[in-house]
Amino acid sequence: MTSTIAFPGVLSSPSSSNSPFLTLQSNHNVFLSFRGDDTRNNFTVDLYQAFVRNGINTFKDDKELRKGEEILPALLKAIEESKVSNIIFSENYASSTWCLDELLKILRCKESKQQKVSSRLLQSRAIDSTTPKWKF
Repeated sequence: MTSTIAFPGVLSSPSSSNSPFLTLQSNHNVFLSFRGDDTRNNFTVDLYQAFVRNGINTFKDDKELRKGEEILPALLKAIEESKVSNIIFSENYASSTWCLDELLKILRCKESKQQKVSSRLLQSRAIDSTTPKWKF
């Protein structure tokens, strides 16, 4: 199925490099790379929901992986099939071998497939133990 979405300032259609629209033919528009323990239940879920509300088909590992599926091959395939990878760099992102494997694949796809990459750098400053605050 082919759909057209607005993704201003990031992508353009094959027919016009000045157009803010993209014609999609892959499974996902956006792949979210994040450290689950750091951001899964706060920033990442908010970003994911914003994408979904705006009709952007987004891969988030806890929503897309099927039971019994091998995790790493499925993640790498999702990265390869996405149009954009959005990396959420958090405090412990680089301490995860999973995140580093994803990052390597994202960078390879950027080079070989001209995949678009967007990133966010988050630093947590907790006011109390139940209310994390994020600054960019």
